[in-house]
Amino acid sequence: MSSFLASVEKRAFKQSVFAVRNDEVALDIVQDAMLKLAEKYSSKPAGELPMLFHRILQNTIKDYFRRQKVRSTWTSLFSAFGSQDDDDDSDLLETLVTEDTSNIPASPAAQFEQAQLLEIIQEAIEGLPTRQREAFMLRYWEEFDVNETALAMGCSEGSVKTHCSRAVHALALSLKAKGITL
Repeated sequence: MSSFLASVEKRAFKQSVFAVRNDEVALDIVQDAMLKLAEKYSSKPAGELPMLFHRILQNTIKDYFRRQKVRSTWTSLFSAFGSQDDDDDSDLLETLVTEDTSNIPASPAAQFEQAQLLEIIQEAIEGLPTRQREAFMLRYWEEFDVNETALAMGCSEGSVKTHCSRAVHALALSLKAKGITL
């Protein structure tokens, strides 16, 4: 179990950051998902763990958004009672700037160029609708097949194919508009 969790932690964190756009919250979500997997499914065969984990991760992300919706409703209802001087300068759209330690170019100029390219691709992925981003990340980042992705997302295989096709098309158009061809 621990080797499986170690193998998916970075990808799960990145996927959570894409979804919630907050580093600390994404870390909490991944930790919660890992704990739920370990507590409830530690006796399952290793082959079932990836699909179970990603389903738990997606459900944990959805739970976060549900809690935020309830909190924001109550906050907005009672915000008239608070003072106007309490400004919250936190930006929810900030994302983690990570260094990619694999395939690091030798020259600083090439490293800078690669970092810019990765940032543009990351922004394009973040711009995808939620279901398309989820399908794209599971299929191409996690390398799930169509059936595994459908099980993890709780939808049909046809929906996975549609979401992936639309995501790839949207990413290609977005990157092409910025002059990037891969």
